[in-house]
Amino acid sequence: MSNGSSITQFLLLVFADTRELQLLTFWLFLGIYLAAFLGNGLIITAVACDHHLHTPMYFFLLNLSLLDLGSISTTLPKAMANSLWDNRAISYPGCAAQLFILFFFMSAELCLLTVMAYDRYVAICKPLHYGTLLGSRACVHMAAAAWGSAFLCAVLHTANTFSIPICKGNAVDQFFCEIPQILKLSCSHSDLREVGLLVVGACLVFGCFVFIVVSYVQILRAVLRIPSEQGRHKAFSTCLPHLAVVSLYVSTGIFAYLKPPSISSPFLDLVVSFLYSVVPPAVNPLIYSMRNQELKDVLWKLAQWTPFQ
Repeated sequence: MSNGSSITQFLLLVFADTRELQLLTFWLFLGIYLAAFLGNGLIITAVACDHHLHTPMYFFLLNLSLLDLGSISTTLPKAMANSLWDNRAISYPGCAAQLFILFFFMSAELCLLTVMAYDRYVAICKPLHYGTLLGSRACVHMAAAAWGSAFLCAVLHTANTFSIPICKGNAVDQFFCEIPQILKLSCSHSDLREVGLLVVGACLVFGCFVFIVVSYVQILRAVLRIPSEQGRHKAFSTCLPHLAVVSLYVSTGIFAYLKPPSISSPFLDLVVSFLYSVVPPAVNPLIYSMRNQELKDVLWKLAQWTPFQ
């Protein structure tokens, strides 16, 4: 195969060789997907329906839940279909679309996590200026900037990745289309442009991570100066979930895209990609609601309104 134009489809990684294990994989992925859909859907419903949650923090949390639903819906349904129907194939346009959509949602999530760190910094370190710095218009502008910049990044990386000649087959060592795995199929040295883009992207990711860390250092200093134990506990309860999400998301994402080829293996690639693409959307609702009494109260009210109560 001399270039990508001669390829009509890619072959994705299979999780199991036997039919029984394929069906087990299907049910496992279905359970994870339904849990993510239910958790994020409840957060979206709670924030949208309860006026007490119409604040900047919950507005950004609603956007995060939308992004989580989008990202996990990009990967798991196709993986479930492949396991159920014993099929590995994904069309060339389908692979490009999957890569674009996933990269878009992941980039937007990183931008949004950075904005959420700024929100917590202003709320705790500059509470008197919170309404001024994070008014409704400012929040909409920051969320729109996160979505818009992610869209541009996704267009750039997708167009560049699929303009590279492919001459090493069409078998992708991943259960979804991912930039590092597509680059492995490219001709020798033809992927230098995309590697350069990934390095630039990694620098931006590192910049976002540094901003988040600096924000939380300032937050920690401010929290330790709070005289009451109840005040410190409330401040930590709003920050620790966000810090946990950021740590998992950034560490696994950077490792997946920038790990040295010498330590790369199909099993390691699979585990890391699962950690950054499937685990965060599934556990984010639990992490954000577990230590947030206000959100738990609203979710409990929603549960009482259902016909099953």
